[in-house]
This record gives sequence, C-alpha cells and structure tokens, in this order.
Amino acid sequence: MLVLIGASASGKTEIAKILVSRFGYKKMVTHTTRPMRKGETEGKDYHFTNKQTFEEKARKGLFIEVTEYHGNQYATAFDEVSDDKVVIVDPNGANVLAKMLGKRLVVVYLEASREERKDRMIQRGDKNEEVQSRLDLDEKTFDPEKIPSIDRIVNTSSKALEDLALEIDALYKETKKKTYI
Repeated sequence: MLVLIGASASGKTEIAKILVSRFGYKKMVTHTTRPMRKGETEGKDYHFTNKQTFEEKARKGLFIEVTEYHGNQYATAFDEVSDDKVVIVDPNGANVLAKMLGKRLVVVYLEASREERKDRMIQRGDKNEEVQSRLDLDEKTFDPEKIPSIDRIVNTSSKALEDLALEIDALYKETKKKTYI
C-alpha cells in the first residue's frame, strides 16, 4: 500500500489522482466527519459521516487507525486495506499503519513551502481564517522528524505533479520488489 502524507495543500490529493488515473492504483476511501467540500463525492473522495455513526464504527473495531485533525475525525477501515491502493493520512495514521502493516507500506512525505501551500489553499477557495489556522496547525503536526515510517521525502514545488507521480510510482514498485525477494 502506498501512503501519502503531508501538510495541507502539499499536493497529496492531486498526486493520488494521477497515481489512480495513470498508474492503476486504487484510491483507498477513508472515513471522515468533515463536511463535504465543493466538488467532492461521497464514496469517491471520502465516506462522509456524522460523528455518532463514526464513533459507533470505531467502537465496533472497524477502523485500523483513527485520528483527529482540525476538529474533524478521520479513519481508515480494515476492509479497505490492500497492496494496490494509495491512501492519504496524517502522521499519526502513517505511524499506526506502519506499525500494523510493516513492509506492506511505502510512506512518502510530500512537502512544499508554507507560502506555496498558502497560495494553493487560497486558489482552491479556502477561507482566509481557515488557511492561517491550517498553516499554524500543520507546523506542529507534520514534522517529518516525528514520523519514523517515512521512506522518502518529496518536494512538490520542484517538478510537475505528473513527474512526481512517476517518481513515486517507481519508488513504490522498487520497494515492493525488494520486499518480496
């Protein structure tokens, strides 16, 4: 399984879309209590749910990892785990998945400058107060030093997203090949 992590607007979602459309990965659809954004689709982008339903599923042990970010809950379901999937999680999720799944994972940390991420959030229509809040929270949350499971750090400002997706795919395939030898 390919795990992408990175701060808000670091390019995770766009690179995941390219990996799905051009390289045959399947998107792992995670669960969230976050409201749906414009352009998102239930069951494609996330499984959007209310807090009560989310907590009920968590109590039943249906999630391999659960985290809270920016006041919303997110989780990865056990029944979604598969080697042919790409998933976007936070550092806590990456560390839990690495502990549970070990060498089945390749973890790629995507980074971009604070200024570039700010510009991307504004371009996608995020509200100014939310942009500032996310930038501040991300400085604490997405410290790569606190994520021992990272296989590679990729700067998403340096190349076109298509080129980065190609590099990430090659890394995943090379790592998986070494794992199964």
